[in-house]
Amino acid sequence: MARRPIMALGAGSLGAVLGIAGISLAVAPAASAATITGPITGYQGLCLDDRGALTTDFNPVQVYSCNGTNAQQWTVDSSAHTLEVLGKCLDVHAAGTANGTAVDLYACNGTGAQVWIPQANGELLNPASGKCLDDTGYGGSGTQAQIWTCGGTANQLWTLPTGGGGLNPGVAPGGNFDLSLWELQLPTGSAGSPTTIPPSQLEGANGFQDSYFYTASGDGAMTFWDPENGVTTPNSNYSRSELREMTSSGAAANWFAPGNHTLSATLKVTKVPNHVCVGQIHLGSGGSTKPLLELFYYANGDIKMAIEQTPAGGNEVLYTVGNVPLGSKWSYTIGLSGSTISLVLNGGTPKTWTASSTFDGYGMYFKAGDYDQTSGSDPSVGATVGFYDLAVHHSS
Repeated sequence: MARRPIMALGAGSLGAVLGIAGISLAVAPAASAATITGPITGYQGLCLDDRGALTTDFNPVQVYSCNGTNAQQWTVDSSAHTLEVLGKCLDVHAAGTANGTAVDLYACNGTGAQVWIPQANGELLNPASGKCLDDTGYGGSGTQAQIWTCGGTANQLWTLPTGGGGLNPGVAPGGNFDLSLWELQLPTGSAGSPTTIPPSQLEGANGFQDSYFYTASGDGAMTFWDPENGVTTPNSNYSRSELREMTSSGAAANWFAPGNHTLSATLKVTKVPNHVCVGQIHLGSGGSTKPLLELFYYANGDIKMAIEQTPAGGNEVLYTVGNVPLGSKWSYTIGLSGSTISLVLNGGTPKTWTASSTFDGYGMYFKAGDYDQTSGSDPSVGATVGFYDLAVHHSS
């Protein structure tokens, strides 16, 4: 039987082609480069288990009493965001998106059905479906796992293997994160022309870092510091220490809306004068210098999604979507599929909006980091944001 076809989503109203190095199932994520192997435990201490230790495609993945066998030794690849056991990957059956779709094993292939993003609350989110890994019906040993709407319930909370694979405080951010698909913009340089650092200089344990972009000495977070008196772009009053999405060939990313496009992150804001942008979908080709959307974190803990109504900008609508105390870890997944904008916070229920048709034909790219939304002359005032996980995925 042939394996699932590439999922064909409706063209929607925002474009016609996926414009990153042609049509592809997935662009390599930007994430922690570490891998860890060990058991994944869930509800009532049961382990995620490859039933019968078989390696045939579609073999069920279940919860089972922990027994230390190879069928329960999962390799967590936080670069590819895959979970692998006995050479096969945890996979949403037939790339399904409905509640109750079973999960099983399949040959690792880089598709969205095999992407699992750890959330700050312990959930494992599959961005392609917008659902979380779920112990079916709070089942007992031998119950096949499934996907279900993320709800933070006990049967959706998983403990990944630990030890030896966390973020290393002793290396540059490029030693912990795959930065091959990102360019860094700094709050330095000359007026209207901030300094940019290309992917080739960001990569690796000895890659670029400075006082505005560095690895936190305590927990290894990729940390961005942005003073309000920093250098700005010609089209903004605010400086930034922020990553801009690139392609694998080193060109500026410029993708179009058909397909699924997601930006996922786990982060912590530790300092902010008023509010800071920590993720955005920016417009690329098409003649606008504005974003489609920005995700803001406020000093009082409020998280707000700002969605522009036209490419001209200056007409954004703010939606309050959550609240997380300053200094606490949280996670988000921003998505665009056709004309549908989506946001998942901390693995919760997706929130959706419809993008205006005025954005038809515009290219897009993701940005993530620290884009402080205050300006002034005090070099000690600004925002600090630490990232613990960062991933981009595109599928058609």
